[in-house]
Amino acid sequence: MLGATAAAVGRGGADAVDLVEAAARVAWSTVVEPGDSVAGLLVQALGAERSFALVRAALDDGLQGLLDTCTDEAVPGAESTAAFAETVRVALERWGPRLGRVDVLATLDAARSVGARLVVPGTASWPRAVDDLGPHAPVVLWTRSGRRASGPALAVVGSRANTVAGAEATAEIASTAADAGCTVVSGGAYGIDATAHRVAVAAGTPTVAVLAGGIDQLYPTGNVELLRNVARQGTLLAESPPGTRPTRWRFLARNRLIAALGAATVVVEAGARSGALNTAHHAAQLGRPVFAVPGAFSSSASVGCHRLVADGRAQIVVGAGDPVDAVLGAHGRSVRGRSSRRGDEPRGDEPLGGGRQDPEVVRVLDALGRRALDEQEIAVRAGMSTGAVVDALALAELQGLVRHTVGGWARS
Repeated sequence: MLGATAAAVGRGGADAVDLVEAAARVAWSTVVEPGDSVAGLLVQALGAERSFALVRAALDDGLQGLLDTCTDEAVPGAESTAAFAETVRVALERWGPRLGRVDVLATLDAARSVGARLVVPGTASWPRAVDDLGPHAPVVLWTRSGRRASGPALAVVGSRANTVAGAEATAEIASTAADAGCTVVSGGAYGIDATAHRVAVAAGTPTVAVLAGGIDQLYPTGNVELLRNVARQGTLLAESPPGTRPTRWRFLARNRLIAALGAATVVVEAGARSGALNTAHHAAQLGRPVFAVPGAFSSSASVGCHRLVADGRAQIVVGAGDPVDAVLGAHGRSVRGRSSRRGDEPRGDEPLGGGRQDPEVVRVLDALGRRALDEQEIAVRAGMSTGAVVDALALAELQGLVRHTVGGWARS
């Protein structure tokens, strides 16, 4: 089993961690649901191997041994003996049905079959930002990655049923983040999530999609190809073991990881009951800046964003650079006043506008003739850099102004 664990962690990581502890963390991940704070407390205070052994013993011999150890080790909450005992008893009841079915080797084999890697605390690939979740932090993470994310991250979330204006705003924000060297983090869902990932992929910048199920569960099915592109250029991330199906609960639990990974979160569009509001709530609890893009007051897709601003839980996005500036601020950098790939003018103070008014989209459209052209030829015709052409095409595609064909790009 240790050999399989070492292989899952990968070269370098196996030397950095205790493989027995790593295997025990995998075992824990197959027993608990994401964000289980009782399991998190036990693992953090006692270690994964010791706590798992104590829990299995408690299932057969009763709670007293586990409770005594928690008291001796000053596990947070154990000082309140009766309340802590009840908390652990309830936790053991929900863990019990899975404890007898733990198969670490099968889990590692399932991950290997899709090219996934195990990430645990202590390895270079572990995103330390998730440690801010405390006992709600994941016990393990699984990744499929073609390019390791670097630089500060911006979480971009919103409605699955976005409007055209929402797609435009998302494209502007994600493009500005890419130009500033930020990683774009989202959930891989339809709508705003998918737009953010697509723009990042088109811009050639790393992007992270956090899955609600196992690392082998590419969901929704309509985004499978997009998620594969994310895996090639950036990272797919999951905390549930392979084979775990996405559920409503797991989507909500997944949102805390998106919020933790982003140095700031921007909600582009959100209905009154949108899951994106849950991500904003987690970000605020973590002390991360939260932004919301305004829309028409009559738009149901913007009700949640307006409520966040009205309640003082989010800052209003005036320009595409606002949330990016919040991300870069901690690093002593700012998107304002610095030129980007798309031109010499700073984009941070530009309003969130439509692609039809974007001068570079206009130039790209003018360059397109009757036959399809590749990015290089468009750049030559438009007098633009290839990077600027890629950004403009991504925005124009979202507007339905261009389409990608076998021969290249053409007007729609």
